[in-house]
Amino acid sequence: MIVGSTKEDLTFEKRVALTPETAKSIIALGLQVYIEKDYASHLGIQDNEYTKVGVEIKASSNEVLNLSKAIIKVNCPSESEISILKENTILIGMINPLKNKDQINKIINKNIKIFSLELLPRITRAQSMDVLSSQSNLAGYRAVIDCVAEFEKAVPMMMTAAGTVPAAKVLVIGAGVAGLQAIATAKRLGAIVSATDVRAASKEQVESLGGKFLTVEQTEDMETAGGYAKETSDDYKKKQAEMMKEALKKNDIVICTALIPGKPAPRILTEDLVKLMKPGSIVYDLAAEQGGNSAYSEAGKINTVDGIKVIGVKSLMNRLPLTASSLYAKNLFSFIRNLYSKEKKDFNINLEDEIIEKSLIKGV
Repeated sequence: MIVGSTKEDLTFEKRVALTPETAKSIIALGLQVYIEKDYASHLGIQDNEYTKVGVEIKASSNEVLNLSKAIIKVNCPSESEISILKENTILIGMINPLKNKDQINKIINKNIKIFSLELLPRITRAQSMDVLSSQSNLAGYRAVIDCVAEFEKAVPMMMTAAGTVPAAKVLVIGAGVAGLQAIATAKRLGAIVSATDVRAASKEQVESLGGKFLTVEQTEDMETAGGYAKETSDDYKKKQAEMMKEALKKNDIVICTALIPGKPAPRILTEDLVKLMKPGSIVYDLAAEQGGNSAYSEAGKINTVDGIKVIGVKSLMNRLPLTASSLYAKNLFSFIRNLYSKEKKDFNINLEDEIIEKSLIKGV
């Protein structure tokens, strides 16, 4: 039984789905592993590091795809790869069903089972497979580092003979995994941090990290059964905007992380709200690729409005590809370990297992 992985398109994705460490773990399950030549050389991982642990190197992606029972990827396969995929194989990755409907339908029509790890349920057993959490953690950290580089001022309070430099004030919108990591990182760097989230349950988490939680009065439950935020009412949005008016005047850096599963990112900062910030301030929008939380936000661009930098993030994990690949590959291994049956020596697609049932794409 062969697990194969091919290179991603390096023009937009530098992560890999398989590291030598996780390849060794997969082989220990009783599986074989094939990759194409120079699979991770762009990350400084040479082919001999894979062969040392028992991986077979193939000359081309076509060869890997033709021989493998299961294909593991970071992103949805390209059109050329889809044409080569064999029937009755298994595809595992971050397939993004909302973005890749046409490709997914083509794959399903070839009788290929697709598992998209963004769809995993939020249950204890699935924590080791949770790609959204592992990658979001890195995103929250990197967001703060990028903001500090762009800010052009010191972040912590500094008391010198020449006078006192006040600490920078950071507001984090959205206190999910990325938001919480951004709060923790900004606090470590000495910033004064506040945060807001539609989920009242996040208040305790924010405060445990030393942040101040900004509350919008509400009577509705803004959290789904899976623990994610849900879309807010018009009344809530009005109250949120009023609260934001005062917060934005005071903060130097705003980091936007708010997302709603299966929907475009909620627009939280209007044009008028952004312009309330001081010249030299920064809005860093992690949700830019999903439509953005902020006005003036465009994925992959920095737009300056009245002296305020609005940074739209694109492919953020390409700035931490080695660490991101390491965590993602471990998530993938945990999923494969759950899917593969040593007794049957085959992949066991047991739809009574919530992890398998929820992550299997049945059609889009």
